[in-house]
Amino acid sequence: MLDSSLPSFQQPAPPPPLPRRSRQWYAPARMRLAPLPVLSPHQYPQEPRTLVPVRPAMKQTLSELMRMSRICRMVFATCLGSFVLVIFYFQSLFNPAMQTNHFMVDGCCKKGSRNALQELYNPLQSDLSGAAALHQARRDQVVDACRIYSASSRKRRVLTPGDLKHLVVDEDHELIYCYVPKVACTNWKRVMMVLTGRGKYTDPMKIPSNEAHIPSNLKTLNQYSIPEINHRLKNYLKFIFVREPFERLVSAYRNKFTLKYNSSFHKRFGTRIIRRYRKNAAQDALVNGDDVKFKEFIEYLVDPATQKDGPLNEHWQTVYQLCHPCHIHYDMVGKYETLEEDSNYLLQLVGVGDFLHFPSYAKSTRTTDIMTAQFFSNISSQKQIQVYQLYKLDFLMFNYSIPSYLRLD
Repeated sequence: MLDSSLPSFQQPAPPPPLPRRSRQWYAPARMRLAPLPVLSPHQYPQEPRTLVPVRPAMKQTLSELMRMSRICRMVFATCLGSFVLVIFYFQSLFNPAMQTNHFMVDGCCKKGSRNALQELYNPLQSDLSGAAALHQARRDQVVDACRIYSASSRKRRVLTPGDLKHLVVDEDHELIYCYVPKVACTNWKRVMMVLTGRGKYTDPMKIPSNEAHIPSNLKTLNQYSIPEINHRLKNYLKFIFVREPFERLVSAYRNKFTLKYNSSFHKRFGTRIIRRYRKNAAQDALVNGDDVKFKEFIEYLVDPATQKDGPLNEHWQTVYQLCHPCHIHYDMVGKYETLEEDSNYLLQLVGVGDFLHFPSYAKSTRTTDIMTAQFFSNISSQKQIQVYQLYKLDFLMFNYSIPSYLRLD
């Protein structure tokens, strides 16, 4: 029984019926919607395009602009090309490597062309025939001296690559130069740097002397393999420059022991010479070694103990030991006494004589035979004989007579 104090519960009235139109919006769940039609791209609705008519004046303006643009492009291209040409002109003006390189020989190694070796032995130019005969006589002199020496000596020696470090190679002109210190080797190294530099150098005297002696600036024969060495010794022109042995010896002494800037020679050789051959030497002399006397230098050279120390320094080593002329056939033997003449003759053989000349040397500072006689005047006859025996083969091979100031009897 329901409590009368509570309001009576009544069934809620149903919602009012929807209008007929709204009843269609809510479709029953079991009804399926019809699929939308698939349209092709050309059936998509597009916005209408509006064509703007081009007036005749506008057409003329557009054509003028296009013509001006074409002219501007042509002017720009012309200016750019001119600018590039100007750059190349000034580069070639200030960069020697871009100038005509007279020292690059394109035809020296081509089939049918004549190299320096052929020009030496079979000269086509009549003005070179006389010099060819002179150098043939010098070659014969070396061969005769070596034959006499080999007959009297039991020593037989085979050269190794280590013996070839003084032979400078020029691949472009097929040259091999054995440099002998104190025989214009600085200037000849400069010339070789010009010949092998492929345009990097044009004037030998603009190359600093210390740069000419940097080993990496020139390639030597000992850097090749044995087959390559043999090929070059057979096919390249090999040349050497020599000097009267005692003049060269005095020149080396003056340069290495009387000039203050050669402190490395003073320390390395001067201190040793003074310690061995000077009695009661001052402490400064023993430390600095900068006042070696020529007499002490000669004693050092002829002392058997020096030979036991190892090979002589290249500045006073014999040419025979430096360049091995009895093992290597030198095609040209130049002499210090005719330095410029012989050097320029060789440059003619190479084919660069019109563009490159051997530098002139300062005759006022060179060591002369008179100066050499003065240095040897204080040397005993016994020491003179000993030092002559040391350099005897150089005298004989290169046809230098025994100096008149020597007392050999």
